[in-house]
Amino acid sequence: MDFMLNENQEQIRDAIEKLCLPFNDEYWAARDRDGVFPEDFHRTLGEAGWLGIAMPEAYGGAGLGITEAALMMQTIAGTGAGLSGASAVHMNIFGLHPVVVFGTDEQKQRWLPPLIQGRHKACFAVTEPNTGLNTLKLRTKAVRDGDHYVVTGQKVWISTAQVADKMLLLARTTPIEEAKGTDGLSLFYTDLDRRHVEVREIEKMGRKAVDSNQVFIDGLRIPVEDRIGEEGKGFSYILHGLNPERILIASEAVGLGRAALRRAAEYAKERIVFDRPIGQNQGIQHPLAKSWMELEAANLMVFKAASFYDAGRSCAAEANAAKYLAAEACFHACENAIFTHGGMGYAKEYHVERYLRESWIPRLAPVSPQLILCFIAEKVLGLAKSY
Repeated sequence: MDFMLNENQEQIRDAIEKLCLPFNDEYWAARDRDGVFPEDFHRTLGEAGWLGIAMPEAYGGAGLGITEAALMMQTIAGTGAGLSGASAVHMNIFGLHPVVVFGTDEQKQRWLPPLIQGRHKACFAVTEPNTGLNTLKLRTKAVRDGDHYVVTGQKVWISTAQVADKMLLLARTTPIEEAKGTDGLSLFYTDLDRRHVEVREIEKMGRKAVDSNQVFIDGLRIPVEDRIGEEGKGFSYILHGLNPERILIASEAVGLGRAALRRAAEYAKERIVFDRPIGQNQGIQHPLAKSWMELEAANLMVFKAASFYDAGRSCAAEANAAKYLAAEACFHACENAIFTHGGMGYAKEYHVERYLRESWIPRLAPVSPQLILCFIAEKVLGLAKSY
């Protein structure tokens, strides 16, 4: 059992850190103020070939695993880019995994290279306002009309829809009252045609540079060739992307927590009160030490889950546990960073208040901590289903 990064993984970490150097805390603070999508950051990663880190080499990707993708995303967040930087490229890493697994060769050739090269941006349109996490109750309809589907419905909390060219869309192709089991939903990857798709941005607490939206779809025509796999099997297809998504957002949370902890420790060494650095006081030391341990423990679960996934092993419990543990550790680290800074922690110039606002994202998305606890209780401990 080896807990060390191998040479290739160290090179990935070092290369990402180098690419992120021009995009420092001041850059991300500016994007937090103006809400402008970090196009130059996205383009830099695309030109260097990193947007396809977990995509097949045959289509221009690096062909690496979720372990390496998690390391990359953690490194991005850990530079101080936080969830703003990570979310700008997050969809590239896991979102089109159903295409990789279930798409035809023609679809992969048509869709993957532009995404890998950064020429296309995609959004992930699944969640609806009246169903939440109960995905099988989605009501957005895709009705077959010759060689097209006509889609009508509404989605919510759709990231990057303001700047996206493409949309990975889950819609109902069998009426809900006729659907059996998990069948009845179909998955599409298609153009985000703004003549038929209205995107309304949701103003939110943090991560202003990466938009979140309500999406209203009215008469969007999708060619049959933009459907992934069989009609009615879309729910089973998106399941293949859920565990990688949990692993990636957990790794991002660890990176953000480490950025907050680093700033807190630096401030604690420099801030002098009563003729001594405040970091000499156990009331400052102990919370930071505890956060270091929590982040390290969460990180072990992140890479355990990633290694299981890459080895083809079941990893649902580990991926969910990683997401839960990393999100909590990140939040506590960001909170402790503000406490360490005292009143200055509330000031934007020290950046930790921005970190704290962003730390809520991995706690809330893509699944609530309460539902993760329910999952572990039922699937791991064998307790009765509670919901």
